[in-house]
Amino acid sequence: MAVHELFAAQAARTPDATAVSFEGRDLTYRALDARSNQLAHRLRRMGVGPEVLVAIAVERSLDMVVALLGVLKAGGAYLPLDPGYPAGRLAYMLEDAQVRVLLTQESLRPSLPASAEVLCIDAAPLSAESREAPEVAVRPDHLAYLIYTSGSTGRPKGVQVPHGALSNFLAAMGERPGLDPADHLLSVTTLSFDIAGLELYLPLVTGARVELVSAQTAADGARLLERLVASRATVVQATPATWRLLLEAGWAGGSIKVLCGGEALPGDLADELRRRGASLWSLYGPTETTIWSAAHGVERTEVTTPIGTPIANTRVYVLDTNMQPAPTGVAGELYIGGAGVARGYRNRPDLTAERFVPGPFAPEPGARLYRTGDLTRWRADGVIEFLGRTDHQVKVRGFRIELAEIEGTLLGMPAVKGAAVLPRDNGSGDVQLVAYVVFGAGPEPTVTEMRATLRDRLPGYMVPSSFVILDDLPLTPNGKLDRKALAGLDARSSAGAADHVEPRTPMERLVAGIWTEALGLSRVSVHDNFFDLGGHSPLSMRVLARVDKAIGQRLNPRELTFQTLEQFAAMCEKRLAPPAGGAA
Repeated sequence: MAVHELFAAQAARTPDATAVSFEGRDLTYRALDARSNQLAHRLRRMGVGPEVLVAIAVERSLDMVVALLGVLKAGGAYLPLDPGYPAGRLAYMLEDAQVRVLLTQESLRPSLPASAEVLCIDAAPLSAESREAPEVAVRPDHLAYLIYTSGSTGRPKGVQVPHGALSNFLAAMGERPGLDPADHLLSVTTLSFDIAGLELYLPLVTGARVELVSAQTAADGARLLERLVASRATVVQATPATWRLLLEAGWAGGSIKVLCGGEALPGDLADELRRRGASLWSLYGPTETTIWSAAHGVERTEVTTPIGTPIANTRVYVLDTNMQPAPTGVAGELYIGGAGVARGYRNRPDLTAERFVPGPFAPEPGARLYRTGDLTRWRADGVIEFLGRTDHQVKVRGFRIELAEIEGTLLGMPAVKGAAVLPRDNGSGDVQLVAYVVFGAGPEPTVTEMRATLRDRLPGYMVPSSFVILDDLPLTPNGKLDRKALAGLDARSSAGAADHVEPRTPMERLVAGIWTEALGLSRVSVHDNFFDLGGHSPLSMRVLARVDKAIGQRLNPRELTFQTLEQFAAMCEKRLAPPAGGAA
């Protein structure tokens, strides 16, 4: 059965149970089923059916869940669009996917590209539509969703996931780590990140309750902690970065099943989470094999938590360069086969053929394996360990990034003739991006101008935090980029920035000292913004705690978001000033 059919069956069993909640508003299974059916009928009249794509650009809300189920019930497939992404990136995805309908909200419509027929879910008159499900035959091989990830060619690539793969994933997750009708899952992940599929669908097909938090709450440690405690959630899935955000905010723990994935789970974080949660599960899987492909119940301390063992109907292989099985303890590339393997990349037959290869070990004819690019090895106990990458792909706060996409965007700037991007650990477990740039003829842009151009074209997590200006990029003897030599260069400051201004006042110097230590930089300018330099929500909680202690004032996390160092320091000075008319 497809996910929307599994949901409908659950709605018939528990019609009066709460299905989804958001900011004090609830929908029962009966109400969610009826509203999504009404939307499905409207979409059917707009030509939506099997293999027809509908883009969904909706803020986190009850309407978002209605939209997802409505598209699937109409027989269509959805393309999630993050309203916060740059307009150019959204336009490319809409054009590449050849979307028939754009489903959005009135408040977002002016900021979205007008390349499809638009339906605003919060303004569409649906009350006259039938509350019964439309009769649409959906096969396991029909497309369920298309989701874009960073691409090595300079453009994002769309991964096509069929219904059968999604249904298998949900059935497997229902068994391990498991979910039951008594559970209450707090959903914190953006829809454009495929792991949101677990948070939104697994509760709805098992009779549990899903509670959404807004994007603003999910990025604010104090607000997220408040919501977590008030909700009495029993299950939370998040990336390591978000779990660190909660720990920085002071989460004391509780009887919660902790699901952690998106990137390797460090041993120190695993220990902290184990001490606070009822159970801890590390999850692993690329988008191309449907969300998660392996799971590991964490029960002991390890330097890096292993990938674990495959979920149901999933096969994993560690192969050498000749595609032969690597012995236990020997490194090789991880290949994944089985029910979760996606169709391939939309409009990219060359890349599909490169990454989705014939499976010589599969029992069924025509089966394929997905080449993950992850370097792994088998342990003696049958568990797989992650060792690194075979290419230049990196993870930043759970998001997969092809460095070539950022490099291509930099090279698209008129004055840039050479560019390379490398990841860097700032010393506190955070991966940040460093851009090395060589200028050609013409006016040289400042770091601020380059960062602004990148922000107009890339998601925020793909914008480098540091820029190093070079005369030439170092090359190996055979003429290729020497990434090891680059890594040895000074990347701890925005070197060469014409707009750099050193901190001038005692407060600016205090704040600058805290920022540089947290970000792993040697200097910052008074015109810099903490988040532009690679800061993020978990790190901001650490920074604010240090500033609070230094000035003896409690600061709101949101006060750091949009201010430069100069503005933030001035705000701190104002907090310390005596009130007007008071004693000096």
